[in-house]
Amino acid sequence: MELKTYIVEDNATIRENLIGTLEELASIKPLGWAETENEAKGWLAQHGGQWDLAIVDLFLKQGSGLGVLEACRGRPLGQRVVVLSNYATADMRKRCTQLGADAVFDKSNEIDALVEYCIAQGEQPQPGA
Repeated sequence: MELKTYIVEDNATIRENLIGTLEELASIKPLGWAETENEAKGWLAQHGGQWDLAIVDLFLKQGSGLGVLEACRGRPLGQRVVVLSNYATADMRKRCTQLGADAVFDKSNEIDALVEYCIAQGEQPQPGA
């Protein structure tokens, strides 16, 4: 099953490479992307039940991925929000989890783990499906 995925990443090169990798290896279907906290929060709110996974960077052109995480706290069961950041320290992982992140991945050395996570999520039966 394809995971309908929204990407929150302000670096165009990283975003394009991430989307290409996940489309090829993990069968995601990209729904769109945002470069700022407000843009991401607006899209995610307007498209409430239409996405399965949001992948969020912490440092954005405006605002922070932490604000995006907080805005997703009341999301429906089955929707996942993960953080993909160069700043995946132990303290930041804990903070992200407290804000509702389902997982946190380091951009520099945990891309394979993110791919595996996406594959596993795509194999899960979706609520209401």
